[in-house]
Amino acid sequence: MIFSTPIFLFGFLPFFLLAYYLAPARYRTMILLIASCLFYGWWKVGYLVLVLAIASLSFVAGAVATRAPVHSQRVWAVRLGIAANLAILGWFKYAYFIAGSYDDALTRLGVSQDSGLSFPEIVLPIGLSFLVFQSISYILDVARGDAPPAARLVDFLAFSSLFPQLIAGPILRYKDLAHQFNHRVHSLAMFATGARRFITGLAMKILIADSVAPLADRIFALNTPTLAESWLGAGAYAIQLFFDFAGYSAMAIGLGLMLGFKFIENFNAPYISQSITEFWRRWHISLSTWLRDYLYVPLGGNRGNAFKTYRNIILTMVLGGLWHGANWTFLLWGIWHGGLMALERAMGIKQRQTVWPRVIAWPLTLTFVLIGWVMFRANSVSQAFGMYAGMFGHNGVAMSTELVLLTRPTEVICLLIGIFLALAPTWSNHLSIPAWMGSLPTFNRARCLALFVFCAVVIQARGDAPFLYFQF
Repeated sequence: MIFSTPIFLFGFLPFFLLAYYLAPARYRTMILLIASCLFYGWWKVGYLVLVLAIASLSFVAGAVATRAPVHSQRVWAVRLGIAANLAILGWFKYAYFIAGSYDDALTRLGVSQDSGLSFPEIVLPIGLSFLVFQSISYILDVARGDAPPAARLVDFLAFSSLFPQLIAGPILRYKDLAHQFNHRVHSLAMFATGARRFITGLAMKILIADSVAPLADRIFALNTPTLAESWLGAGAYAIQLFFDFAGYSAMAIGLGLMLGFKFIENFNAPYISQSITEFWRRWHISLSTWLRDYLYVPLGGNRGNAFKTYRNIILTMVLGGLWHGANWTFLLWGIWHGGLMALERAMGIKQRQTVWPRVIAWPLTLTFVLIGWVMFRANSVSQAFGMYAGMFGHNGVAMSTELVLLTRPTEVICLLIGIFLALAPTWSNHLSIPAWMGSLPTFNRARCLALFVFCAVVIQARGDAPFLYFQF
């Protein structure tokens, strides 16, 4: 089920909220778990069993890690719990990639394909990467004593399958929500704030991301894009991805507030960053902090010499790139960002906001980001380098007449609106209005209602459009 569909907006969500708030407080977690199972099982019931199995396994590993009488048993509980999570993720996400890379290597060596690897059809469960990272953080947190173990299995299953964020984050940590399962605050003001965040996220997805998506797809499908086409395509994808993913995060945070939960913010105007290091403090915050706490720091962080610090930065970003998908493009994207962050570290980014000359810090950083997004978006490394050739003017400069004719005015208008909102420090305020009008409750309610109705009309006209991060 997808947030931006009529079945969710006018079927699942209102009936769930009605059942949730009519039920006594002690039953609300169970209702949330049942609703989350229905939400995920709507896609594939069989994979719902997998989600619950991963959560149960992590719950048991955490319990053993804190209660086993022998230290070695606690250590092995942590190791086996993490290994099992990674093995499941590896099978579903990387089996084809490993097999394909192995077969390609055999072909280049002239070895018969009879020696290659083959696997049965594998469908990646939606949200598996997010679930595995959340499970690993739970096991490590309770083993270190940084978080209390879940007292009840139902609480942890509800946390692991929490439908507002299960599919595409933010990546939550149980220690941040543990007390909220026992003492959630429900109020009309909190619910109204959540509803506004949800509608804002819905508008980001429907009105901006989905409107710009055809333009980005059209340009990335070109065989020989020109300079203007390549940079336009990179910019369009940057806006599409940001408003798609940040829109989902806003919707998830809004749904959480409607249910009494406070989730971590996941974006903070990333396209105004003055360096790549700052960009990763603002983009996908729940992932970047997870990589820092559970990968970069355990690798040694900056505790060793300069070489080890740079190595740890690059390795962290490479693994973060591979987390997004099983493709060489993601690995190279991770190397690109990791290499730039290591370079900025060598230039002294730790002591100041940016190491680049102030005049060019923002445009240079944005250029680095756009170059990276090309590799991230491309289906293959060769397609990415085809775009790069166009960005350097190898295929000409101007846009082709055909592309100009195919580009709709609404795509350009929404792209320009997206650029304005993304570069404004207060981008989350999707409408720029006078302060006195924004302070009027009646105006705020009317604005949200009008925006929701407009989104609903557009949804009915366009049909379903899955979020980009579903594939990760």
